[in-house]
Amino acid sequence: MTERVAVVTGAGSGIGRATALALIRDGARVVAADVDPSSLGETAALAENSILIVETDVSDEASVHALFEECDAELGAPTLHANIA
Repeated sequence: MTERVAVVTGAGSGIGRATALALIRDGARVVAADVDPSSLGETAALAENSILIVETDVSDEASVHALFEECDAELGAPTLHANIA
């Protein structure tokens, strides 16, 4: 199976966090994005730091562009995007 790279927005809490953690458990490499850096830190701790966190404001086009640039640079092109923010 091809390696999966997932971008999950809203990953700082709730359904977004649960989605990011479930994808990690299922073997995906995950980029967790949220506007709140402290909640992203909590998500990273729950993921035992096996996640790339990127502070992102999905209402700002430049911020979203930077999110995908960082994903491409660190993990490669995403194969899945869960827009939960």
